[in-house]
Amino acid sequence: MASTGPEATGASMRARVGDEIVVRGTTAGVVARDGEIVGLSHPDGSPPYDLRWAEDGRVTLYFPGPDAFIRHLTPTPHPARASAHTSPASDELVAGGGHVPAR
Repeated sequence: MASTGPEATGASMRARVGDEIVVRGTTAGVVARDGEIVGLSHPDGSPPYDLRWAEDGRVTLYFPGPDAFIRHLTPTPHPARASAHTSPASDELVAGGGHVPAR
């Protein structure tokens, strides 16, 4: 499910593996950057994130600033179907979906 605008910014950021981070240019002529979250450092989805940059495929540890926002591209699991111990979605959240392990 694609999103059309910023979902979360700054300290309120909570992401899932598969979400997109967009970093807006802060001055005229600066191109925005984006990347896919491939790993989480914290089970609650707070920063920093292991991010695969779209421009070159590099994976870096990223601490988002005020010029960044998250687009939630993965569907949110239904609470009645999700369990912290058995849901594959929660395993993906903590373990980084097998791409980059959580710290």
